[in-house]
Amino acid sequence: MLDLAITSRISIPAMNTITTPPNTAPGSVHSLDLGISGMTCASCVGRVERALRKVPGVQEASVNLATESARIAFVTQVGADAAAMEAVLRRAVRNAGYEPRAAGQEDAPEDLSPWAGFLPVGIGLLLSAPLVLPMIGDLFGQHWMLPAWVQFVLATPVQFILGARFYQAGWHAAKALSGNMDLLVALGTSAGWGLSMWLWLTAPTDHPGHVPHLYFEASAVVVTLVLLGKWLEARAKRQTTAAIRALHALRPDVVHLLTQQGEVDVPVSEVLVGDQLVVRPGERIPVDGTVHEGHTQVDESMLTGEPLPVARDVGAALTGGSINGDGRIVMAVTAVGAETVLAQIIRLVEDAQAAKAPIQRLVDQVSAVFVPVVLVVAVVTLLGWLWMGVGLEAALIHAVAVMVIACPCALGLATPAAIMAGTGVAAKHGILIKDVQALELAHKVDVVAFDKTGTLTVGQPRLTAFEVVPGFDDAAVMAAVAAVQSGSEHPLARAVVAAAGERQISVATAQDVRAVPGRGTEGEVDGQSYLVGSLRWMQELGVDLGALAVRAQQLQNEGATVSAVAQRVTEGLALRALMAFGDEPKPGAREALAALKARGIRTVMISGDNRGAAEAMARRLGLDPDAGEVMAEVLPGDKAAKVVALQQGPDGKRHQVAMVGDGVNDAPALAAADVGMAMGNGTDVAMHAAGITLMRGDPMLVAAALDISHRTVMKIRQNLFWAFAYNVAGIPLAALGFLSPVVAGAAMALSSVSVMANALLLKRWRM
Repeated sequence: MLDLAITSRISIPAMNTITTPPNTAPGSVHSLDLGISGMTCASCVGRVERALRKVPGVQEASVNLATESARIAFVTQVGADAAAMEAVLRRAVRNAGYEPRAAGQEDAPEDLSPWAGFLPVGIGLLLSAPLVLPMIGDLFGQHWMLPAWVQFVLATPVQFILGARFYQAGWHAAKALSGNMDLLVALGTSAGWGLSMWLWLTAPTDHPGHVPHLYFEASAVVVTLVLLGKWLEARAKRQTTAAIRALHALRPDVVHLLTQQGEVDVPVSEVLVGDQLVVRPGERIPVDGTVHEGHTQVDESMLTGEPLPVARDVGAALTGGSINGDGRIVMAVTAVGAETVLAQIIRLVEDAQAAKAPIQRLVDQVSAVFVPVVLVVAVVTLLGWLWMGVGLEAALIHAVAVMVIACPCALGLATPAAIMAGTGVAAKHGILIKDVQALELAHKVDVVAFDKTGTLTVGQPRLTAFEVVPGFDDAAVMAAVAAVQSGSEHPLARAVVAAAGERQISVATAQDVRAVPGRGTEGEVDGQSYLVGSLRWMQELGVDLGALAVRAQQLQNEGATVSAVAQRVTEGLALRALMAFGDEPKPGAREALAALKARGIRTVMISGDNRGAAEAMARRLGLDPDAGEVMAEVLPGDKAAKVVALQQGPDGKRHQVAMVGDGVNDAPALAAADVGMAMGNGTDVAMHAAGITLMRGDPMLVAAALDISHRTVMKIRQNLFWAFAYNVAGIPLAALGFLSPVVAGAAMALSSVSVMANALLLKRWRM
């Protein structure tokens, strides 16, 4: 137990938005996440990106409308540090007309209410409702026209107080020689309000009771409907980020620190590696660690998607955010802050949601010219109707309808909304998508390659046979082999050490141990040099299997993985023993492969085992070796080449290949594949090389990941289709006079809400 006084404990600061230290040397690359308030459409995204990219030193800037954030990569200039650069970037955002804020800033509890931000919308509805009454009365043959001054009093606060945000943002866009949704709304509604004022002030005075036809209701209702649409859109955005908020909520604020004086409650930010914490039944485990005292059941469903609690005894790993069951335990802290698994999961999901999908580039290109084109169409509409002789009043109203209906809100939300919803629901089921490009490519996968050990099999092989050359003592040879293998993390090495322990064989300490990648291990025990490794290695070294050659072949045919032990002697190398290892398929592995085949996806197993052992396991998994579904005797360094060969294909067609693995030696293959999937029970190296991490070692998650990718891409395409189709159909209808500004405003608001609602349907996805 650490003897630390509470008053002297070091507080761990919150993670900075800059991912590299602020005082690194000039020229080093930094990454900054910056929140941005005030963006309303895809044009805003383009304007902020252009403003950020103009800052000297900025290499790349990617802005996401749905998350209202920017990710900026930059290099520091001579005489400046990253903190100063952040201030310059914030200034650039503010000069562009938007408000910079801290990335990932938590909403206040009142802001999470379903009715948060509704007050301006409610006021607008109350003021606009009387203006709409005459339109309703006309349907029943009633004339309820309000006096002009009453219409003015009701509409003007809506136009210039509630609608002030549109003027402010539109003015910034105009100054930047750009355009956005706010500029279109401000111009359109101002034209309607100004036309109404003109008609009112120039109305004949010889009929005091006559009220000219005014358009105050059009300007007020459009502003109100746009505000309503943005409020519904913001409400939907809060639902798409629910997965991130749920992950943040897994971290308790206070922990029970065990000191020499007993238990003391301290903030979780003060916990240090090596501390011992008490976790009571039903409490969340605050940080990563291991069980020091006690035993319990732990619910990890929010992290891995596994519904059943798992047993945890002394020495077992604990993950922060999981729920302790019915046992009181003492845990030893192994990771805190940004180093915990939960923090890394949150970071992966945030990275995926903040990233820009390749398909978004098309939207950005369209949005860059969209608003200027709409303004040109509106002017052409005005001039066209004037040329046809309908008068300024009707021509202006048609031009206003064009500007209102063409707001590019839905275009900017179509892709990021679907990505946020898709990555959120995937994380809920234990599928972490850290690379948005992997999400977009996974639905195209037609070949899935699996590593065998630890991916399709349990990965805990047993020593099933240990046959020593006649004349040598079994226990002595096994003791030497266990000594050479004791420092290795390879599953076969652990199996040998475990077998020696079961037989109560005393294991000495090996000297000069050297690992030969993909082949085996060599070391000295009691002055004798031993080599332990694959039969291929032994063949390369010229080791004669002698009388055990037939037995080795028999064991391979039975599906065992066979290794050999050789000793250096005066004549060279002499065989001392054969070892056979057996592994078991993972529960559900056969069903997972069958599910992929049912989707028309080819499945392949890549193994370093000899062909007999690999093919025997393949048959147990339902794979057909005769159909080329097994690649055996593949060295770790050759796995990436096998993936490339699968991509090229024997038919000359380019195949999309997903690689699933869990070990360090799988990392090159995961990186070479179109989509890399790492089992979460594997190594950190494999997970960093993969675009998708499966938080539990369940092969069924592979098909689930492909399915969520397919559904997310389908939602992106649906959203983009409706966003483009809406404008393609709506602008001509408005220009031809078939839509009034009020109907156009309602349709424009509905388009954004429909895109968000369609994306939120992904939350209903189940495995």
